[in-house]
Amino acid sequence: MTRGRVSGREVPVAVGYLEEPDGSLLVAAGDPEADWARNLEVEPRCSVTLGERSWPAIAEPLEPAEAARAVTGLILKYGTPSEGLGRGPAFRLRPAPT
Repeated sequence: MTRGRVSGREVPVAVGYLEEPDGSLLVAAGDPEADWARNLEVEPRCSVTLGERSWPAIAEPLEPAEAARAVTGLILKYGTPSEGLGRGPAFRLRPAPT
């Protein structure tokens, strides 16, 4: 869930992800104007829900090499629907400190 950069309201969003060994998640937008990604650029605090688990997270922009690795992994995981990825920003969602 992100916070709308214009409305300020919480906005639920479903995105594909890759789980990393450190517990973070990698996500990538297929469009530079994707609202959820633009929201994270303005307000990196978000919340993540996977199955029955939810936690607060912080979105960190990925460097180009790491973003390319994330996009490749997402395409391999989700198949051709993910082929448009890479044109928009990519992030690492880390659990927020409590």
